[in-house]
Amino acid sequence: MTKNDHKKTVIAKPFVKWAGGKGNLLNILESQLPDDFDLQKNVTYIEPFVGGGAMLFHMLKTHKNIGRVVINDINKDLIRCYLLVKENPQKLIELLTFFEQKYYQLSEVAKKTYFYEVRNEYNNMDLDDDHRAAHLIFLNQTCFNGLYRENANGGFNVPFGCYKTPKICNIDVIMADHEALTNVEICCGDYKSVFQQLSIGYNFIYFDPPYRPLLGSGNFKQYSKSDFGDGEQVELKRFCDKLTARNCKLMLSNSDSINEDGTSYFENLYNGYFFNKVLAPRFINAYAEKREKQIEILITNYDNPNKPLPLIL
Repeated sequence: MTKNDHKKTVIAKPFVKWAGGKGNLLNILESQLPDDFDLQKNVTYIEPFVGGGAMLFHMLKTHKNIGRVVINDINKDLIRCYLLVKENPQKLIELLTFFEQKYYQLSEVAKKTYFYEVRNEYNNMDLDDDHRAAHLIFLNQTCFNGLYRENANGGFNVPFGCYKTPKICNIDVIMADHEALTNVEICCGDYKSVFQQLSIGYNFIYFDPPYRPLLGSGNFKQYSKSDFGDGEQVELKRFCDKLTARNCKLMLSNSDSINEDGTSYFENLYNGYFFNKVLAPRFINAYAEKREKQIEILITNYDNPNKPLPLIL
């Protein structure tokens, strides 16, 4: 099986589900890029919190003036997945096909048992990088609502998802993503390490960090063993100041979180930056009728007075 075996019309898109994914906000994020973005030459595009990569794949497809792309995430296993898709998609397809064929042959009860066996292997066995990546994608596609969540020890602890035939091995997407990632630089570590990746020319950075809870830090829901509380939000703002001093353009997504006194946490924190609010669907709840839209905030260090937001979703 080769790259040419797959339809070239398949669009690169996230190969994993990820909490806070931006697939439903791409038209809004696109509308809020700098007015002159497409006039810039040899743009360096950086994502310090790449997650599922919806914005990444959109930017790769849409803006041909991007000459260099750098992505980063602190989640080592997620980055292993990106590296395997980029460097050896056939190996990933082989491993996921095994998972998929075995899973489909099982009864509902046996599927659940198998899920927990694979989860136990992922958490407790010394797997090589390729198998850890495949295990993560299998768990992501078969766990409850595609969540990624760790316990205090860093173990994946999302329960079984009860899906009969989830798409565990999406060959077309893997191959489309493989082609899209060909020249992408993939890093793993703290988001601040991307400062060393800045180019001399035009740098645009899109931040999609862990969100602050709507009602303040006391309602923080931790999805990994690494906390990202108010101290980390303040540190991120200082990093944005540092990038702004280097004449980088940046956009940041977060919740419209409110302080106890009723003021906007991020408008206070990012005083002097520019703000827009959007209504975004949140899909964490497994039951469609219970999914709600929440206001999110877009923060930029540039103004777009002639680019109004599209109609709210």
